[in-house]
Amino acid sequence: MEEIKKYIREVPDFPKPGILFYDITTLMQDSVGFKLAVDAMERYVDSRGGNKIVAIESRGFFFGGAIADRLSLPLIPIRKPGKLPSETISEEYALEYGTDKLEIHSDAITSGDNVVVVDDLIATGGTLEATCNMVKRLGGEVAGISTVIDLSFLPWREKLAAYDVNYLISYDSERT
Repeated sequence: MEEIKKYIREVPDFPKPGILFYDITTLMQDSVGFKLAVDAMERYVDSRGGNKIVAIESRGFFFGGAIADRLSLPLIPIRKPGKLPSETISEEYALEYGTDKLEIHSDAITSGDNVVVVDDLIATGGTLEATCNMVKRLGGEVAGISTVIDLSFLPWREKLAAYDVNYLISYDSERT
């Protein structure tokens, strides 16, 4: 899937100096590139036998929504605090400096659900780990994780070692 890289814009010094940001908006703006990514992610999600897709705010919604529609599966959003209108559970996770929190509706996952988690990118694994923890707390099983990008130079593998993780492309350094 290396051909997907040509659709991703690299933005130096964003959001701060020394960071190379991999911008997927250019992938989504190109119908060929977006279709390539969604096709590949759909094949993986379908192979995992999930009965629900959980998508992480906000860029995970684009991919998760498209895949859920194609496979006729329910789409469950993971959001920042205060964005979901009904009863939620939350999970706090560590950032480089401090913590953040995610929420899911408490009735979105039930015992026996096989869930595939979809997001745009794996960096440190914090948001994906928090999401998987919430799925399990609600009685679901994580059938797999699918993302477009893996930042292989960041330490996510230990956090997500218990899960089947699929990504389409990998970047192995902060600078190209």
